[in-house]
Amino acid sequence: MFISVPATSANLGPGFDTLGLAVDLRNEIIIKPSKFLSISTHGEGADNPKIKKNSLFLSIFNENYKRLTDGRLDNFRFEFHNRIPISRGLGSSSAVIVAALSGAYAASGTRYNKREILNQALRYEHHPDNITPAVMGGFNVACVEGDRVYSKKRRMPDYLRAVVVVPNRTISTARSRTVLPKMYRKEEMVYSLSRAAYMTALFMSESWDLLRIASKDKLHQARRMKMMPELFDVQKVALKHGALMSTLSGSGSTFFNLAYDKDADKIAQALQARFPHFRVFTLSLDNNGVSTKN
Repeated sequence: MFISVPATSANLGPGFDTLGLAVDLRNEIIIKPSKFLSISTHGEGADNPKIKKNSLFLSIFNENYKRLTDGRLDNFRFEFHNRIPISRGLGSSSAVIVAALSGAYAASGTRYNKREILNQALRYEHHPDNITPAVMGGFNVACVEGDRVYSKKRRMPDYLRAVVVVPNRTISTARSRTVLPKMYRKEEMVYSLSRAAYMTALFMSESWDLLRIASKDKLHQARRMKMMPELFDVQKVALKHGALMSTLSGSGSTFFNLAYDKDADKIAQALQARFPHFRVFTLSLDNNGVSTKN
């Protein structure tokens, strides 16, 4: 079985824990029946002992495989080919969760749909902004009611590109949430809520040239970016050279920039020249989400 899951960028500025989209940078997992448990890891995290064990993947896979097979637990060989940078705000944890669930369903021979995978993923990741595009692909607006994710998807056109800047340092999601206040002023809430709503309308109507206004926020971005001040310069450089929007990806440290394909190389070159120690990727947007092949 072959499982493929895209990277994701969440929040997109004002859409805190709500908005996200998928980009064509994929983790791939090959699962084969085996006499013994066997794991091999390639790419991102391959030199990290904790990552090499893939304990999160195996825990979720085994738990759900047993649930789907009435308690049976068989051995498999798992080959991980990781391309999504780890702990950089591109949904690496959500990709693991979604891949483990999809793999468990496929390996057990259980029929399923993507909505079922998404709702199961909510058990392990309580915010829907990354898991939804990882499963569905495209741009997604999502909310949680009870134990279900309700979401609406918009396919992304092929004339847009993502230019992502991956710093050489991480920002812990848990730590980044500690810099957020427990109370917000009403003006801050209205500012960001209005822009999240406006951004959703712009994505749904493909009104890209207004995204620079819609992507501003007063809830989390600036507070988190202060943990790595050079991110303010990343944003300035991207917008100066033609990015349609430039936002912290998830809790960071990656910065996500949306651009027309004709402008993407110019933006990427300017960012790489200004930040030579950071990685810069120019990527297509993904509309497929998780895929499984036998």
